[in-house]
Amino acid sequence: MAAIEFQGVSKVFSDGTRAVDLLDLKVDEAEFMVLVGPSGCGKTTALRMVAGLEEISEGTILIGGDVVNDISPKERDIAMVFQNYALYPHMSVADNLGFGLKLRKVRRSERRQRVRRAAETLGLEPYLDRKPRALSGGQRQRVAMGRAIVREPSAFLMDEPLSNLDAKLRVQVRAEIHSLQRASGVTTIYVTHDQTEAMTMGDRIAVLRDGALQQVDTPERVYQRPANQFVAGFIGSPAMNIVNARLTRANRSLVASFGDHSLEVDNELVAERPALLAYEGKDVVLGIRPEDLEDAAFIAEVRPGRTLEGVCSLREALGSEELLHFPVAAEANEGVPIGPLEGKYAMLLARVDPQSKMREGDRLRLVADTKRLHFFDPATGRAIYGDQRQVPGRES
Repeated sequence: MAAIEFQGVSKVFSDGTRAVDLLDLKVDEAEFMVLVGPSGCGKTTALRMVAGLEEISEGTILIGGDVVNDISPKERDIAMVFQNYALYPHMSVADNLGFGLKLRKVRRSERRQRVRRAAETLGLEPYLDRKPRALSGGQRQRVAMGRAIVREPSAFLMDEPLSNLDAKLRVQVRAEIHSLQRASGVTTIYVTHDQTEAMTMGDRIAVLRDGALQQVDTPERVYQRPANQFVAGFIGSPAMNIVNARLTRANRSLVASFGDHSLEVDNELVAERPALLAYEGKDVVLGIRPEDLEDAAFIAEVRPGRTLEGVCSLREALGSEELLHFPVAAEANEGVPIGPLEGKYAMLLARVDPQSKMREGDRLRLVADTKRLHFFDPATGRAIYGDQRQVPGRES
């Protein structure tokens, strides 16, 4: 096991593209760290720099406290699992598992023992004599994992290893990887664009955008307290509803208004985020997660200033829940009108109990959990939290 640390690491390609920009990140010993972000955000490039497959333009990478900038990949004591499995088609499963050990001149008896142990762990014993072409996608991915395990490295690096699997297999193998890492205690950096993988697997997740680190924290904290508007919109499925709004005061409470809707901000939320007080009379960006909107028919007492109304334009029935799409007369944060309606409006989404029985064309009355609203500075995109010194329009 070894900690991995990025200290001001950047990667600039020959065409001037800055794929990774001054990345500072420490992965602790035995930690499962997930790098997540949209395609092109620099997560795979960061992983390849740790592996030594990509040259560092600036900064320092340490593995186990040692600087590895000029150390060759084979001397870094790491094992990498790729998206495309990278198995040798002419070799059996057993030979694929033990090939790396053979190159390192590990004794044959020890190779066999380690291959058998990995095969038992991954349920590959019945397939040791088969070639990769005779295996399913999930079995091939297990072989790729097993090849990394037998190395007994100080760290695993995994680059979207589940992207070639179908939905059911992804869930199964995801759980296997998670359990395996817990049992082995090997430091792991896992790259994915799939936020479900990030949220369910990582001890911490690091969200990247355009090569820059946006936030690193536990999955729960990133979800509940996103650092900025990008993280808020990226983490969470379905994505957070985001609209431009204005904060005013009415009846001793802050009120967020957008279009013909107004939501009274819960006083508990204001107490937790006193910086909101500096935005009274100013524009903000308001975020509401779809799961924080509930059908008013299921609530015994609806307090004033908590409801949104609209007409359901699309219903998606998912069995355990329903997604209801509805436009409101407001400005979507992107500022671009969508669809056939005239003027500015935002298409919002509610995640409700299937017992609501809503249908397309029905009039919706939804209650917002105003203790769970999110607010962002419209100029900087930064979340508005508890810093009293935070000034609208400036980085705090």
